[in-house]
Amino acid sequence: MDEIFQKKAEIRQETMELLGSLPADDITAMANRIEERLFDFANFLESNVSLLYINSPVEVTTNSILKRCFQESKIVILPGFDPDNYSMTLFKVDNLETDLKMGLRGKLEPDPEKCKTVPIEYIDIAIIPGVTFDEKGGRIGSGEGYYDRLIPELSITTRKVALAYEKQILPQIPMESHDKYVDIIISEKRIIYKI
Repeated sequence: MDEIFQKKAEIRQETMELLGSLPADDITAMANRIEERLFDFANFLESNVSLLYINSPVEVTTNSILKRCFQESKIVILPGFDPDNYSMTLFKVDNLETDLKMGLRGKLEPDPEKCKTVPIEYIDIAIIPGVTFDEKGGRIGSGEGYYDRLIPELSITTRKVALAYEKQILPQIPMESHDKYVDIIISEKRIIYKI
């Protein structure tokens, strides 16, 4: 168990260093290609209620994706985090400028005073963040387990889709029994369906 935990920490660090070494223009170009693939993806096009995320530096940039969702009249759901209980609450966000505030994890999150909670069963598609993925849908996240707890709560019909730079995708990553898989990974070069 400790060996897997350590290996995941090493993979996270290597991925952060690798992405940190790439020119900003390259990251922007890759993120733009991923966005185009996402907006061409049938499951996303057909969805009305989309769970998205606000990215950390090691995750695919989502600011442009979020803005485009509003332009295309999608219902945008973002998570609010409770670090004390390692839990999240899902909120409908209507305006990125007015509905977000700095959360306890140091990232923007929905302001509970301005946003309504949304039951998980309303989610049509869930865009799941991560640091590293493998071609079988394995995922290494931040290490706090928020999404490993969320994924099993989603409806079986809700597609679990990850956005990843190609450099974040490895042939195989170590997975533990509590780790959850995504169904589909969209990179700047391909769409991977879980085998």
